[in-house]
Amino acid sequence: MTDLFIRNARPYGEDAVDLLVRDGVVTEMGAGLRAPDGVEVLDAGGHVLLPGFVDLHTHLREPGGEESEDITSGSAAAARGGFTAVFAMANTDPVADTAVVVEHVRRRGEEVGLVDVHPVGAVTVGLEGVKMAELGTMARSRAQVRMFSDDGHCVQDPVIMRRALEYASALGVVIAQHAEDHRLTAGAQAHEGVVASRLGLAGWPATAEETIVARDCALAREAGAALHVCHVSSARTIDVLRAAKAQGVRVSAEVTPHHLLLTDAALSSYDPVNKVNPPLRTGEDTKAMRAALAEGVIDVVATDHAPHAAQYKDTEWAAARPGMLGLETALSVVVHTMVEPSLLDWRGVARVLSERPAEIGGLPDHGRPIAVGEPATFALVDPDGVWTVRGAALASRASNTPYEGMRLPATVAATVLRGRITARSGRIAPFGAGRDGEVAEVGS
Repeated sequence: MTDLFIRNARPYGEDAVDLLVRDGVVTEMGAGLRAPDGVEVLDAGGHVLLPGFVDLHTHLREPGGEESEDITSGSAAAARGGFTAVFAMANTDPVADTAVVVEHVRRRGEEVGLVDVHPVGAVTVGLEGVKMAELGTMARSRAQVRMFSDDGHCVQDPVIMRRALEYASALGVVIAQHAEDHRLTAGAQAHEGVVASRLGLAGWPATAEETIVARDCALAREAGAALHVCHVSSARTIDVLRAAKAQGVRVSAEVTPHHLLLTDAALSSYDPVNKVNPPLRTGEDTKAMRAALAEGVIDVVATDHAPHAAQYKDTEWAAARPGMLGLETALSVVVHTMVEPSLLDWRGVARVLSERPAEIGGLPDHGRPIAVGEPATFALVDPDGVWTVRGAALASRASNTPYEGMRLPATVAATVLRGRITARSGRIAPFGAGRDGEVAEVGS
C-alpha cells in the first residue's frame, strides 16, 4: 500500500494542515509537517478536506443492464464525484434476491477497486412483492448485505412489510422502502398539480408517498426495526417523519439532489430527462426538502443515480424510463442548494453526504473523523471551482443528466480511499496504481 502525504488541506473548511498517511491510516496531522522521502504527495492547495462520501442509493445496472451502466463505469462516476462507498440497488437482471447475485456485485466492486460497492438485497423475490427473499442468507453471505430494498417498487403488502421489518430487527439490518402506493399512481406521469394539468399528464399525488411512510413508521415502531425512507419528495412526508422520530421510531430518510434543486416546472419542455420516480414536485416541496435536511428530519442526501441508455430516454414522455444521473453532480447541487444559502456549512455537508449515510448503512470505516488514527478516506473539494455539466463528459455510460449546460459550484479535486488516490482532477487511477501508476481518462 502506497504511503501518502497531503499538503495544505483544510479539514471541514477550517485551518490548513498537512497529513501523513501510512497503510491507509492517518499517522500524523498538523501544520508545517515535512513529507518523508519517497512518499506520494498530494498538494491540496488549501482546498476543503471532507470524509469520503457515501451514497445509500445507486443504480449500477450490473448484472443485466450494462448497456446503461456497469460497475466499472458507475464506480468511476462515484470516485469522480467524491464518493468512496456506494450501495447498489437490487433491481438488476437477475434481481439481487439471492446470495449468488449479491456476492457477484460485491466481487465486481472489489475487482474494480475505485469505491466500496455494497449490494442491496431485494426484500421480495423478483421484486414482485409476493414472497420474502432470503434476507438472512444474503446478510450472512460473503457480501454481508446490510440493507434490503425493492426500490423501484413499493413493498405494498403490509403483512410482508411487517415480516420483513421483524426479520430486519433480528438480523440488525435496514429495510429501505420505495414509498409509493401504486394504487394511487397507476398511469401517473407527473406530480399532481397545475403543471401536470396544463401539460395533460396524469397526476401523481403526494399522498401516495405520505401514506406509505406513515404505515411503515407504525410497523417499524412495532418491530423495533430500522426503516429507511428512499427519495422523500413531498413536504407532507416530512411532517410524518418528524412525528415518528419524536416518538422514537428508528426511521431515517434521504432526499435526492434533484429534489433539492429541480421542480415540476422543468417538465414544460416534455424532455424525458426530467422524468423521475418520485416525480419532480413544486417549489414549496423543494423548499421544504432543504429545510428538513438542514434540520436533520431528513438525514442524508442520496443520489438515486439512475443511468439509462439513449434508447430508453430519447423517446416520447410516456414510454421513457424514469431516472437521472447523480453521482458526479451531487456535491455541486448540495453546495448550490444548501451551502450557498447558508443552510449547511462544510461540517453539515460531511454529515449529510458521509457521516450519517455511513452510520445508517453500517459502514464503520467510512464517515470517520479526519484525525490521527482514522482511515484516510477523503474527498478533497475545491469550494471555488465552477464547472459546466456536459452529459457526454461524465464517466457514466449514459448521459441522462438534468443539469446539461448548467454552471454549478464546487469541484472534486481528488478522492482518496484508504490512502490511495482513486480520482484526481477528473481522472481515474486504475486499481493497484501507485505513485508511478498510469492515470486513466474517463468521459469524452
